[in-house]
Amino acid sequence: MNSVIQQVFHAGELAVQREAGVERQAARLSRMAEPAGISAGMAGFLAERTFLVLTGRDVDGRLWTSPIIGPPGFLETRSATTLAIRSGLPKGDPLHGLQPGQQVGLTSIEFATRRRVRINGSLATSAEDHLIVDIEQAYGNCPQYIQQRVLSEEAEPVAPVQERTELSDGDTELIQAADTFFLGTINPGHGADASHRGGAPGFVRVEGNALWWPDYPGNNLFNSLGNLAANPEAALLFFDFATGQALQVSGTAAIEWGEAGRSGDDGYTGRIVRFEVRRIVSGRPAPRQVAHTPYPRNPQLIK
Repeated sequence: MNSVIQQVFHAGELAVQREAGVERQAARLSRMAEPAGISAGMAGFLAERTFLVLTGRDVDGRLWTSPIIGPPGFLETRSATTLAIRSGLPKGDPLHGLQPGQQVGLTSIEFATRRRVRINGSLATSAEDHLIVDIEQAYGNCPQYIQQRVLSEEAEPVAPVQERTELSDGDTELIQAADTFFLGTINPGHGADASHRGGAPGFVRVEGNALWWPDYPGNNLFNSLGNLAANPEAALLFFDFATGQALQVSGTAAIEWGEAGRSGDDGYTGRIVRFEVRRIVSGRPAPRQVAHTPYPRNPQLIK
């Protein structure tokens, strides 16, 4: 049994599971992490989506997480192991021109119903107007911490795209007001990942040119934190849903363990993640929200 679990989870995931004391709980859910293609139900869900998040490397090898937006049908399941994305990444996005052959992580989410599908695989084709992903793993996630939103189907430019290495005052305000972000990680031997994070506004703290946030209770598989335990590269994607603007941040992250319930440990897990900012891109257009209802069980912030 132990050898089977070790084949399902990589060393970083196993290390975080041991530190958290949840090895048995993770083992019971290990089938979620086994290679699996897109089911008929997932294909139907994806066909109706207008929003996707992708984690990958830019032409210089830096990790980023980017939004991809399109009309219903722009996510086409060609087979259980092939997903066609009928949209490219526009100029100004750090992943514009991303190279095929690399590992990518995807999350498609419907905020209104709090449903999401995560997909990991490799990028087979990268063109100006479409991407094709060879799928290695696809699975649904629970609705925890997803704030309900109804989004417009179009994104309009709101500001010139800018690049910098230091957080601006506007960046800090956007991050501190955010109740949602996406975390991109990668373990070069086991694949990339794009995961959703949510909480009450203010759950992501800013300290100078660094960020940190508490890790909330989840499924105990620790896909993202396991990747960070093995490789510190990370990318964050924030949104100002009121104005329709995205903020993309690339850097490194590390897990900090300590006493459960200490200052900032809103989820009482003893885990927080500290992120060092290296590069920032702001101004990418994103969908605006037309309705918003917070997740009813967001943990209360601990000062």
